[in-house]
Amino acid sequence: MERRRLGADGPEITVVGVGTAPIGSMPVGSAREWIYWGGQDEREAIAAIRAALDAGANWIDTAPFYGWGRAEDIVRRALHGRRDDVFLFTKCGTIPDPDRVSRMDNRPEAIRADLEASLLRLGVDHVDLLQIHDLDRATPIEESWGELQRLRDEGKTRWAGLSNHPAELVERAHAVAPVTSCQESLSLLVGPRYPDVLEVVRRHGIGLLCWAPLASGFLVDGFSTKELEPDDFRRSSPLAHRSREIAGHAREAAGRSRTLRRHAIAWVLEQPGVTAAIVGVRNAGEGSEVAALAAD
Repeated sequence: MERRRLGADGPEITVVGVGTAPIGSMPVGSAREWIYWGGQDEREAIAAIRAALDAGANWIDTAPFYGWGRAEDIVRRALHGRRDDVFLFTKCGTIPDPDRVSRMDNRPEAIRADLEASLLRLGVDHVDLLQIHDLDRATPIEESWGELQRLRDEGKTRWAGLSNHPAELVERAHAVAPVTSCQESLSLLVGPRYPDVLEVVRRHGIGLLCWAPLASGFLVDGFSTKELEPDDFRRSSPLAHRSREIAGHAREAAGRSRTLRRHAIAWVLEQPGVTAAIVGVRNAGEGSEVAALAAD
């Protein structure tokens, strides 16, 4: 699989990496409920990660938020004996909130505690990339970013990045210490939350990781909300009403002798400044297809 360097000083990563948001899916009504993607068998999740690595992917993106630690625990088990074969990326700052699922706490002490908990769940002494998951308007970015640099100096992360942050905050963080990467949503159906960050990453040579390049499954051949479990969040997604647009992309893909999924990933990887796409996998079959997604 093609590899690209993540930012100016980061690792060389495959253009498709393993996303773990769906495998963190918790049962509805669970005390640790977050966003429900439908039931997930943990053995299948482990097999999915291993199959993706066998197919050539060399990095995994996870977060404490994905099932409130469930995804990180699954990653630990999937990587047993294989830690040296993969770059491990996680995030920090998201904490449970009973009134609105979650909220951000990017104070230095919260970031440190979050990473320490992640290291225990992942069974490692460091991660390769630590990313601030989302905005915390109450904490200056300089304070949060400074803590990531201290964690990097201590060897608990090798690189540091920002996820879901607008250009202004990326610029302010970069003035404190270089930002290795930014993570932003991007697909044929959904543009980035903060479009201005696309110009900033190109100007500063910052890596760009794209989440939801398949629009949470809507850009997969044969996807139907009718087949989802009743409480799956995608049933109520605004994308459920864009079937005509999705069909148009499917016709374009067929005209290029591509699957819709492959077409969607190719489009993302062709966008200026993009380093790689994060693709969620839920079973061994999906994991084994990651190399094909990145093929020309």
